[in-house]
Amino acid sequence: MGFLTPMYELGEYLAWTRSGVIQLPDFQRGYKWEDERIRQLLVTVLRGHPLGAVMLLKTGNTQVRFKPRLVEGVDLPSETAAKYLLLDGQQRLTSLTQALSGDGAVATKDSRGKLLDRRYLVHMETALSDPNRVDDSVISIPGEGVVRTNFGKEIVLDLVDHDKQREQGYFPLHLLYGDYMSWILELSDRELGKRFHERFIKPAATYDIPAIVLDENTDKAAVATVFEKVNTGGLPLNVFELLTAMFAGDADFYESTGADFRLNDDWKETQLKWAAYPVLTAVENTDFLQAVTMLATRKRQLADTSERPPAISAKREDVLKLSLGDYLEWRGPLREAFIWAATFLADRHIFAPRDVPYPKQLVPLAAIKVVLGPDADLISVSERLVRWFWCGVLGELYGSTIETRFTRDIESVPAWAKGETEVATPRTLQDASFVESRLHSLRTRNAAAYKGIAALILAGGAHDWMEDRALDKVQYVDLAVDIHHVFPQKWCNDNGIDDEHRESIVNKTAISARTNRVIGGSAPSVYLTVIKNRAQIDAGRLDQLLETHLVNAERLRTDDFDGYFRERRESLCQLVEKAIGKPVQRDTDEGHAEEDSTQFEPANLIEDSIPEDR
Repeated sequence: MGFLTPMYELGEYLAWTRSGVIQLPDFQRGYKWEDERIRQLLVTVLRGHPLGAVMLLKTGNTQVRFKPRLVEGVDLPSETAAKYLLLDGQQRLTSLTQALSGDGAVATKDSRGKLLDRRYLVHMETALSDPNRVDDSVISIPGEGVVRTNFGKEIVLDLVDHDKQREQGYFPLHLLYGDYMSWILELSDRELGKRFHERFIKPAATYDIPAIVLDENTDKAAVATVFEKVNTGGLPLNVFELLTAMFAGDADFYESTGADFRLNDDWKETQLKWAAYPVLTAVENTDFLQAVTMLATRKRQLADTSERPPAISAKREDVLKLSLGDYLEWRGPLREAFIWAATFLADRHIFAPRDVPYPKQLVPLAAIKVVLGPDADLISVSERLVRWFWCGVLGELYGSTIETRFTRDIESVPAWAKGETEVATPRTLQDASFVESRLHSLRTRNAAAYKGIAALILAGGAHDWMEDRALDKVQYVDLAVDIHHVFPQKWCNDNGIDDEHRESIVNKTAISARTNRVIGGSAPSVYLTVIKNRAQIDAGRLDQLLETHLVNAERLRTDDFDGYFRERRESLCQLVEKAIGKPVQRDTDEGHAEEDSTQFEPANLIEDSIPEDR
């Protein structure tokens, strides 16, 4: 087996994927990248930063007869011959091929798994204003070219055609390697077009990506081995491991203590301090470092009196700039702040690690607590923090590539929470939205909002149906509480209830293992009688217990699934509205359900492998 390591321009790669010169071997997985990862990849290209090598296998080998398939988004005759098979770099090249050529529409998904068509543009003035603002300048918009708000009723940004793009200063990135000149020449601001061409378009023409090209003598076993190695070893190095090595070599610490600083041992000490708070097992060592980085960069920003103070950051490159002094300064306050965050979650009836909607949201929450200090527990401040928290959870805003959101949170939430005047509403509150049909597709713990709604029901005073005990922190463990079906799976299957309604959070609630065993697969009309007799209570008392779960007992006694589903769906909508302080659009009965199960990848709708009812 031999190989070469040439450099090719990105424009060449795009031409090759579009013409079928580069194709995928048949064993490659499908395209999986999310919208935000694609946007960040485009930012990398515009900044001229390296994005890593790709690995290619030359075809024509009699020993290796993989069936090729075209890169997704490329439409060519099936018999198109490939010159190279792409072994590593599929997600990157597929993203670039779709975003930077053709019509620029990329078939992707958001952090929750909702399927999307997106296009990518760059705001020229923003990109040119400051090298640090290139990230802010690249936007992702719906495939139709129009950004809407208020559940699609109001247009925020209309970039549907080239004239409107030029008018508002947004360059469509699918022209970066296409006919960009015609677009630029029709700009009214010729100077802007000239500067953008010099700064971004011209350098992109020579943007190189290294390749490792395996020759045609490579046998199939070697290809399989190489493929396995590059796909398991292709993850970025852990910043915790890198800082461990850097901190261990800190000369000042060694001089003052006579020993090297062991970051790994220090992290174990942190975990030991958190041992009494199970939810904190969801916090990773890199999360802790991100919180330290935000506070350290915030301190530098506040101390800087120049016109361009350094930005607050939680990005990997800034984590790697931490000094041991930074870490030691903020370690103690953050250890306590994360413990405070655990009690914050307990007050929201979130007790177990698997029930934490977004472990990553604890990073800005802990940093915000450090900034606020004791004020975080004042009633008005606490109420605002609770709203911010639920907006993040129910708006599903912390699912992927959330460093920018972290920094916006710590920049705006503390002052807003304290009620300071002339402070803008934090972006997390602005961005949060929820539609009624999302309740249909919330089916598993894979979704943060699923766990959030379950916690809101508990926090509303939910009691177990058999023992009339409030499902608080103690009873949650003692009663082995879990999320189960109200109309059991077996009954639903026997009565023709579809997956969409049977598995929805609308048909689920948190009850004890004992109560769930009594329910079994029986009709509600049957199991309510059994519960009433075993608990030795009258029907009125049982009705009250069911009401703590927002369940109408009469619908269960008559086995009226449709009536139950409509009423509880509305109750859950009202529950969400109260939590986020915003209206929930009722879109289901309007005939255009925006977020029902058909809008999501099937893998995101598979129920957790946790025993429920039969």
